[in-house]
Amino acid sequence: MTTSEINQSPADATVLVLGATGKTGRRVTALLGSAARPASRSSATRFDWSAPDTWEPALAGATAIYVVPPDNPALLAEFVPLAVKAGVTRLVLLSMRGAPDDDPFEAAIKDSGVEWTILRPTWFMQNFDEDMFAGPVLQGELAVPAGQGIHPFVDVVDIAEVAVAALTRPGHAGQTYELSGSEPLSFPEVLARIVGVTGNPVLYADVAPEDFAASMRGLGYPDEIAGLVTMLLVRIRTGEEAHLSDGVQRVLGREPRTFADYLGSSNFA
Repeated sequence: MTTSEINQSPADATVLVLGATGKTGRRVTALLGSAARPASRSSATRFDWSAPDTWEPALAGATAIYVVPPDNPALLAEFVPLAVKAGVTRLVLLSMRGAPDDDPFEAAIKDSGVEWTILRPTWFMQNFDEDMFAGPVLQGELAVPAGQGIHPFVDVVDIAEVAVAALTRPGHAGQTYELSGSEPLSFPEVLARIVGVTGNPVLYADVAPEDFAASMRGLGYPDEIAGLVTMLLVRIRTGEEAHLSDGVQRVLGREPRTFADYLGSSNFA
């Protein structure tokens, strides 16, 4: 998506970007430029799901929202009517592949009464250099319960471009976009490609799901998050996450960025 395309949105549009310091949020903010109102606990516009008194000030004058949801769906269900009352007419939710049709986060968006779009991406490529896998990769060993299962990791750049299209252009209301990369890879294959760029060896360890969940809890993750992440990795192990999705192609009219594209712009380059 180009800057000129974004500028075709209404001149007075203000897009509230939640999670603006996160992997997708900061890229959505950059693409939107002056139309973005980045919000997070550390942004100039403060927004904290656990502090409802920050919600209304962040919403003032916003016409659309990029929603990175909280851990608790009840908070999102409380926030959405407040956003609509404040004048928001478009919501774009970052969901996840495999979310059930009765997912409470998605339901809160779909029941809003305004235009909505759901994004269901696969695991992010950037998890390997910016998030939960980055530390183990740097330390030389990644242990996850994914076996030799393959998965079409998606570049968050593609997610951000799809989100901006849905936030600023017509034709995406009521759509649920499944987003993936174009190449299913196993964790050993991913690590081999990273090693090919960095030259630093990284071992892969296939661990038992219960051991992985325990390790996440030991790092301070709550039980529900540890359980969810473990379940999603086990789905890769069992082959349930190998299939490709066409959301990037449908929205952007091009193929998704490849893992090589990601590596060339990553912290590994």
